[in-house]
Amino acid sequence: MIVSSFGIYGILLSGWASNSKYAFLAAIRSVAQAISYEVSIVLIILPVILLSGSLNLVHIVLLQGYLVWFFFPLFPLCLIFFISILAETNRTPFDLAEAEAELVAGYNIEYSGILFAAFFLGEYSNIFLMSALFIILFFGGWLFFGVFPELVFSIKIVSVAFFFIFIRANVVCQA
Repeated sequence: MIVSSFGIYGILLSGWASNSKYAFLAAIRSVAQAISYEVSIVLIILPVILLSGSLNLVHIVLLQGYLVWFFFPLFPLCLIFFISILAETNRTPFDLAEAEAELVAGYNIEYSGILFAAFFLGEYSNIFLMSALFIILFFGGWLFFGVFPELVFSIKIVSVAFFFIFIRANVVCQA
């Protein structure tokens, strides 16, 4: 959780460094959103820790391999966690940084070229990080009938990341 919250500093500093009051206001709006959803993510992780009895992610995954995936007993928390990571990664229903009523594209208005690409690479890497955390906490991590754990973990992560992209495409196509 600490690693995922470092992105807040990058967003705030990029809005400030662009020397535009609109970009800075968009950065503050995006930071406020990210902080608010990080609180809900941490509060949802607590029942998983209590159910597994450990803070160790490997122990949480192995316990799900012996018993049942935490998706089944914690289904409502799983849905809330998915919505929270959708909001934390600034995906379409929660993309407050890119206000449609304004002409600015959020905190990255003054950036182009490789700096603009770096923002989106960071955003998509955060999607894969949160997808991995989601898989570890609720879907048994790399365990699936004892077959190739790296392949299973990669397929699960790509599946969750696909849902991120599918939701974005679905909302954009309906608008």
